[in-house]
Amino acid sequence: MIELFLDASSAVPQFEQLRAQVIDAVQAGTLVPGEKLPTVRGLAEQLGVAPGTVARSYRQLESDGVIETRGRSGSFVAATGDLTHQRAQAAAAAYAERMRELRLDRDAALELVRAALRSLPS
Repeated sequence: MIELFLDASSAVPQFEQLRAQVIDAVQAGTLVPGEKLPTVRGLAEQLGVAPGTVARSYRQLESDGVIETRGRSGSFVAATGDLTHQRAQAAAAAYAERMRELRLDRDAALELVRAALRSLPS
């Protein structure tokens, strides 16, 4: 788990500081998909803030698709926690749907992607 901290003198609300740090850590690969996050109460105690502050961050992170809550098991970095990865997945899903609409088989659709990737400059 990464070390999280809050700057009490910052104009940025504490829940937003926490949210931004988690997103930065996911994008940097410091927090990896499937990694368990501290409990709301545990992190609130560690940071010296009210549990509602951490809960608000976690709710927003979940809404953003960065983390997922699995009931009593806790909160985890989502498999698609990286925003770039999320966008790539959405593009891939849209492409797959379009190929289905065009009645192109999977091998042909994959070869089109390979050819397009080969044509890109290095």
